[in-house]
Amino acid sequence: MIHAYCVILLLQLLSPTGASESGIVNGKVTKPHSRPYMASVQLHGQHSCGGILIREDFVLTAAHCEQPETMTVVLGAHNIKKKEKSQQQINVAKYIKHPKYNGKFDYDIMLLKLEKNATLNKFVKTIGLPRKKGKIPANIKCTVAGWGRTGHDEPASDVLKENTETLQFNFVCEQIWKQYFDDDSMICTKFTRKAGGVCQGDSGGPLICNNKPQGITAFILKDDCNNPKWPHVFTKVNAFIPWIMEVLKGKRNVA
Repeated sequence: MIHAYCVILLLQLLSPTGASESGIVNGKVTKPHSRPYMASVQLHGQHSCGGILIREDFVLTAAHCEQPETMTVVLGAHNIKKKEKSQQQINVAKYIKHPKYNGKFDYDIMLLKLEKNATLNKFVKTIGLPRKKGKIPANIKCTVAGWGRTGHDEPASDVLKENTETLQFNFVCEQIWKQYFDDDSMICTKFTRKAGGVCQGDSGGPLICNNKPQGITAFILKDDCNNPKWPHVFTKVNAFIPWIMEVLKGKRNVA
């Protein structure tokens, strides 16, 4: 987990507010296997990041989730602390980060090439991507999901949890996060302290709006993830559709 701590330290140095990885606060336990596209990206059997299965052999997640050692993707899981019969564990063969990602905030998106194809069934399914540059209106309610921490200094969740957050206007995000927010490649959400939302421990998980993954969890206020004055920030998936499709079609060097 050394790499994860380095990511947190790096983000603290970059941002006066300190941004970090994220999980789920409050919300509810997801109906088992109702989100069959969800992936738990693990290191040494421990959950590290979330992700989504977009093809039998590819998982979409955040670039800062990469670890120096081989990671494993667990699909078809509800309780990641149990050996459920529905689970499929597949090692990551290649990490394909966006070529412009430099370890900071921008271009925080990555594809994981799996060693073998996942077996699609009622527990494991792919999720379709949004349209390139499709409009995402503010004030619509979206869902976040993951196995991350249930609050600051709280333990991670063994079972998949989900919550609802509302898309915020980009200009509000720019006013608050200033140079760290890029409206071309990021979106953000608003929430209440009582309702909660994403928190430490589950970067790379999806923001689902109208049944499409519009965002990948990127960064939040480190020391108070549930502070409604600071929007949660997500990598905007539709801004990267051309790059994703090039990788999937084998037109990018993924070695």
